[in-house]
Amino acid sequence: IHSTSATAALCDIMLRDNAHIQLMESEWRNRKGRRSGGQSYEPLYDMEDTLKTLRNFVSHEYEERFVLYDGMEVRFRDGGHLLGSASIEVWVTEEGITKKIVFSGDIGNRDQPLINDPQYITEADYVVMESTYGDRNHGERPDYIGELGRILQTTFDRGGNVVIPSFAVGRTQVLLYFLRKIKDSNIIKGHNGFKVYVDSPLAVESTQVFHENMIGYFDEEAMELVRKGKNPLSFPDLKIAITSEESKAINFDESPKVIISASGMCDAGRIRHHLKHNLWRKESTILFVGHQSKGTLGQILQDGASEVKLFGETIRVNAEIGRLSGVSGHADREGLLMWLQSFTKKPERVFIVHGDDKVCEQFTDYISKELGYNATAPYSGTVYDLKRNLCLVKGARIPVDRRTELQKHRSIFDRLVNAGKRLTAIIQRNKDSSNKELARFADQINSLCDKWDR
Repeated sequence: IHSTSATAALCDIMLRDNAHIQLMESEWRNRKGRRSGGQSYEPLYDMEDTLKTLRNFVSHEYEERFVLYDGMEVRFRDGGHLLGSASIEVWVTEEGITKKIVFSGDIGNRDQPLINDPQYITEADYVVMESTYGDRNHGERPDYIGELGRILQTTFDRGGNVVIPSFAVGRTQVLLYFLRKIKDSNIIKGHNGFKVYVDSPLAVESTQVFHENMIGYFDEEAMELVRKGKNPLSFPDLKIAITSEESKAINFDESPKVIISASGMCDAGRIRHHLKHNLWRKESTILFVGHQSKGTLGQILQDGASEVKLFGETIRVNAEIGRLSGVSGHADREGLLMWLQSFTKKPERVFIVHGDDKVCEQFTDYISKELGYNATAPYSGTVYDLKRNLCLVKGARIPVDRRTELQKHRSIFDRLVNAGKRLTAIIQRNKDSSNKELARFADQINSLCDKWDR
């Protein structure tokens, strides 16, 4: 497994963490299955598999051109998306003919804090390119520091906490960078020394990887701080919580504070405990800083839910629900076009991938008709002869059910919620029924509730 050194370091902690999570989940499912007579559940991989996998990693630095095997050479270029992300240049030689193929990977958003902008590549025979935001731009870049500062000031002034569900890798470190700037500039008035808690063991370990991989990965602004002896990701009153006891203690601290915790979409992890302690408080703010997939608790909160269920308890949503706009690690349409147009000579063909079907097709159509590229949005199973730039096999267009198990569960849960709304409407329509009928109706509903109230 060939990767950049930073990617290898992050995989070390992330694969171990996920193996542990899968083990815990399988034990829970199997206990539940034994009680109900269900089938046993096997984790996708365990810690032994993880350790075997990690031994196969081979690390490389950006700009290092290496031989993968006879007839194939590879070089990683900075993708500017996450720490260690890369676009990949591949030189393939067959029968004396060499073709260069560039795989974009996820192309990073320009002018983002902490890490370098995506590195532009100037030569390729073929390009395989992502199109995540190929149909839209991010818009005017917001004042991240000013916006976050206003949210903190307003929330602290009313005595609340700012709870930030955040992805452990990438987004958490950017938030720490913003908060260090806010503290250095004394933007928050009347709350000197406010505490910032990072409550996620994975986020803490990931931040350590950032500390160890500054040179060659951080942008010039962050490196200027390093040269001055300042840590871009650390500041006074930054607290970390590793153990469950340390995590629980955060909610006994009554002073206004920032709590950064995973998972970023609120469907697992310690963040759910912090939501339980803060959603009901009108003084607090729940601040989202990343995409929330359909069906996740994060998306439900963003959509204005009046109450949610956490750990079997119904929690009223009185807290302010906010969003720090514009914090995206992905290049928008303009950024994708800048990356593509950096090639001094148009490639023989551009393959557009990694986007919704409509976005892939729209982006392909635009760069073909408006910019003159020979572009294709291939379906799975398509085969090309790169020596002759010839399509040998066309892949079949097969609709993909993109819903995860979680989303499928949520859609079924939505059916249940809608059934409850229908029941409420039927109750209202029967308000003029006889007392005898109403009593029987109430008994039937209570009987159903008794069956399902766990």
